[in-house]
Amino acid sequence: MSFKVDLHTHILPRNWPDLATKYGYGGWVSLEHTERNTAKMVIDGKFFREIECNCYSPEARIQDCDRDKVDVQVLSTVPVMFSYWAKPEHTLDLSRYLNDHLAQVVSENPSRFVGLGTLPMQAPELAIQELRRCILDLGLKGVQIGSHVNDWNLDAPELFPIFEEAEKLGAAIFIHPWDMMGKNEMAKYWLPWLVGMPAETTRAICSMIFSGIFKKLPNLKVCFAHGGGSFPITIGRIEHGWHCRPDLCAIDCKENPREFLSNMYFDSLVHDENALKFVVDLMGPDKIILGSDYPFPLGEDHPGELVEKTSLLDDETKEKILGLNALKFLGLSKDDFVSTKR
Repeated sequence: MSFKVDLHTHILPRNWPDLATKYGYGGWVSLEHTERNTAKMVIDGKFFREIECNCYSPEARIQDCDRDKVDVQVLSTVPVMFSYWAKPEHTLDLSRYLNDHLAQVVSENPSRFVGLGTLPMQAPELAIQELRRCILDLGLKGVQIGSHVNDWNLDAPELFPIFEEAEKLGAAIFIHPWDMMGKNEMAKYWLPWLVGMPAETTRAICSMIFSGIFKKLPNLKVCFAHGGGSFPITIGRIEHGWHCRPDLCAIDCKENPREFLSNMYFDSLVHDENALKFVVDLMGPDKIILGSDYPFPLGEDHPGELVEKTSLLDDETKEKILGLNALKFLGLSKDDFVSTKR
């Protein structure tokens, strides 16, 4: 049986301080627990989302992992907690709180969990400071960041030192869409999640490719959520744009965008076996990592089921996607988890 590592899962603390009171202004998420063993995420008194206990209970998560034969979950915060909009010192304070919680959960269950921290990306110097703490002090294996940072796309020169430090530290970066473009204009039909998120991921990928980040930092480890969003099916259009309008597309990096596919990983969350096969063929079997978006509705109910059941991939490719690629991305091995169970 394949060793199974789910790179894309989200976790919250069971409780956290009243942030509006602590920081003196609104916009923050609070958690209101219910009698149904769930909790409501609320922003300034407005309901945002209801979560099950498996979003904040490590014990419930482990039970689900045992059910789905997931050996290891990689934990990261819920993107709404990024809080890039806030005062930098407050985002740093919240990031430290969330990262300390992640580290504690991992330390209490080292054979089942790995952590990816969060950073105050709107303040690069503070982000680098917290990145170092995550890797060097807390033992996390990387960070999760958003698809953009306020008015900055990921090509913003202000952000480059963060990527540079991540490469130096060997830290993995998982990029998750958030604060979706056009969300106010297409609020109906859940379109920000169905249309906006894939577009956000493509925005992030193209910003990094066209700015030359992957050329300048060839050893940077980056994985994009949701199978790379809309990018895989539009790489032909993106490449054609580079050919026909280099004056617009090739101003910062002269290389063909397709040359940088090998610099990226995508998770496997595409919900369709033909789409999965397409992404594997595009990126190669070493570049797709199991990701379920556990424990949310748009995720895969039984992590890895699509990979395991499809007849379009061979067993060797399945084993890589289900676990081996994640271990490589995170700089880990099976022995890191087997030894902690002894």
